[in-house]
Amino acid sequence: MLLLKTSRETLLAPLQTVSGIVEKRHTLPILSNVLIEKKASMLTLVATDIEIQITTGISLEGGAEGSVTVAARKLQDILRSLPEESMVSLDLDEKRLVVKAGKSRFSLQTLPAEDFPQMNMNAANPVSFTVTQKSFKHLLGQTQYAMAAQDVRYYLNGMLLQVEGNALRSVATDGHRLAFAQAEIQENLEKQEIILPRKSVLELARLLADSEDPLNITLAHNQARFSFGDVVFVTKLIDGKFPDYTRVIPPSFSNELPLNRIGFSQALQRARILSNEKFSGVRLILEDGVLKISAANAEQEEAQEEIEVDYNGERLDIGFNVNYLLDVLGHVTDEQIVWRFNDSNSSALFGPADNSTFKYVVMPMRI
Repeated sequence: MLLLKTSRETLLAPLQTVSGIVEKRHTLPILSNVLIEKKASMLTLVATDIEIQITTGISLEGGAEGSVTVAARKLQDILRSLPEESMVSLDLDEKRLVVKAGKSRFSLQTLPAEDFPQMNMNAANPVSFTVTQKSFKHLLGQTQYAMAAQDVRYYLNGMLLQVEGNALRSVATDGHRLAFAQAEIQENLEKQEIILPRKSVLELARLLADSEDPLNITLAHNQARFSFGDVVFVTKLIDGKFPDYTRVIPPSFSNELPLNRIGFSQALQRARILSNEKFSGVRLILEDGVLKISAANAEQEEAQEEIEVDYNGERLDIGFNVNYLLDVLGHVTDEQIVWRFNDSNSSALFGPADNSTFKYVVMPMRI
């Protein structure tokens, strides 16, 4: 039975959209598969890992109606390997899916479509609002690098998303640093907050376009749905209490130092070369008119940098994880950033000079 016949590109694009979450090896074999469903002139592709589900569809004339699941990565690899502009057909032959293109023929094992687990959002009193894809992608980009990766405090392995009034906020922390960003929304909503899992954040950042096209977000107590273009992205949420970020951000600072972002970043990158591989620590020594950056490693190798700065105050000697500083410098675009601090034992704030919608707090480290 001929399911569909179309160009390689037409089929590959939606397959790449959904297959990013598919695990190569899974305890449930069907979770390595993509669900392909043809109804009338609509072709729908669905992938899930039980925690996340991505659905996308394209309009496609011809072919019979039917549904099947097949190994997502294998089908994607086959399509990628075919010459561009190839015409591809998918045929259902009993328990096999036959992929044909020119003189190439591939027979793939299938599993029944009715066994494919699908997530349905049946939440009471969900909160919905719309932002541009560009705005939300930027919000994720400003904070996602501060998420923990495999922390036993599972609620840190994700990102806090909070709506309140007409403000949409994202917050991420790994316990050593915290990133906060805020954007405006048209709606005026009651306060609600969720914790998006790390994998969902990274996948959304990959899928969203840097465009003014709309993104509809629906938040419920255990799920969130993101609808944009032809894509519907549903994710389970982390059940836990995120730390009160307002207590982490110091209310005031006794000193602030403007810095050229690129010059500061390049000096840190050079110093990092000789920093301790395990701790990645650098010392920032601030004196009248000069900022000294130094690093050393177990082999007693040393790096020293000096930057002329507009500073006239008490001497400061403070240590930071250099990667934490480089993370924020790589995710802001302003030419000037400001380093706000109190003393060598207190957390510091880095961010653009006149921008209250972004804050980055870093805890000092002993070196």
